[in-house]
Parts: sequence; C-alpha cells; structure tokens
Amino acid sequence: MVELAEDKQAHEIVLLDIRTQSTIADYFVICSADNERQIKAIVDHIDTKVHQEFGVDPRAEGSSETGWIVLDYGDIVAHVFSPAQRDYYRLERLWSKVPPVVVVQ
Repeated sequence: MVELAEDKQAHEIVLLDIRTQSTIADYFVICSADNERQIKAIVDHIDTKVHQEFGVDPRAEGSSETGWIVLDYGDIVAHVFSPAQRDYYRLERLWSKVPPVVVVQ
C-alpha cells in the first residue's frame, strides 16, 4: 500500500506497526494528498490494485470532500488525508508508542 500511495504522488507516507498496541489491525498506512482529486486517485488506485491482487474489498469511510478516507482491509488500514485533516487528527502522535516501519517523505 505504501508503494501504491507513492504511485499517485501521496506524500508524508508512514507505515506503522500497531500489533503490540491494538487488536483493530496490524498496520496503519497514513499518507497525505494535496487536494480532493488526488485523495480520490490514491484511494481508487489502492482499492483497484488490492482487489486485483488479493480479491479483497475494503470497508471504506469518509470522502475526498471531507479530507479523510479510511480503507479498512482488516489487518491493514489505510488513511488518506488532506494536510489540514492530518494535522488536526495527528494519528502518528496518537500512535507514538509504535515504531514506524516505513517513512516516505
């Protein structure tokens, strides 16, 4: 998912290993997009490629208009944020006790 987000020019991509702190998922992928159109492009790309490779569809919440879309694949949850929403919710700070596995600026 990190690579898929990179494919659509997401930035500030972080992969967090949350297994030791939570039972809701194993990993969070968190990334930012510059505008609504890019949020939608990133989400559509991740959804299409994961479905093609694994046959899995996510539970999705949010919209590009709100600046935050969550794709829940069970073990991995992807968060695609506008910069303003990412700054407001600060998920990395909330999960500060878990180590980042990957960080892509």
